[in-house]
Amino acid sequence: MTTEKEALSIASTDQAHDLKFIALVKSFAIIEDSPDINNAQRDGATAVIDLALEFEKFEKESTPENIAKVLGRLSDIQVRDFALGSHNAASFHTYWGMWHYLLQIAPVGFVAPVACLFATLAYESGDSALAYRALDRASIDQPHYSLTILLRRVFGSGWPAAAFAAMRCELHPKVTAGIFD
Repeated sequence: MTTEKEALSIASTDQAHDLKFIALVKSFAIIEDSPDINNAQRDGATAVIDLALEFEKFEKESTPENIAKVLGRLSDIQVRDFALGSHNAASFHTYWGMWHYLLQIAPVGFVAPVACLFATLAYESGDSALAYRALDRASIDQPHYSLTILLRRVFGSGWPAAAFAAMRCELHPKVTAGIFD
């Protein structure tokens, strides 16, 4: 039986070090100056929603390729920002579980985006300590990751979680339009 402490662990698991899985994740990474970047961003945004729907039913038994695609596509800031606003109150629990699991299995170099996503959910749920632990994992993975730095400032300012969530929801349509229009 899993204890609550183990359930909230955000440490990496063995899968994060599996060479076959790492190669699959890397195959979905978005190259910043790629001429096909917008199609890859659309694919990434769609993959986030598809995985959330799949994760709602199958949780950790979701398709490894879909999991790897989301982790790889989150390497793009637009996809990450899309993911930041893709949950709502009804889907919060699903995204909590999904980002938590992806944080545990993310390979080195792919931890920071998902750690930041999980940190925002922890912050919005009132668990600042867990939010900061997730940001620590992001900083270890990518010390100068801009969202990690921004979130540390936001969380440290005492900005109410509800105001942060409202801002996140307000920005989501703009990010979505930038990807899909």
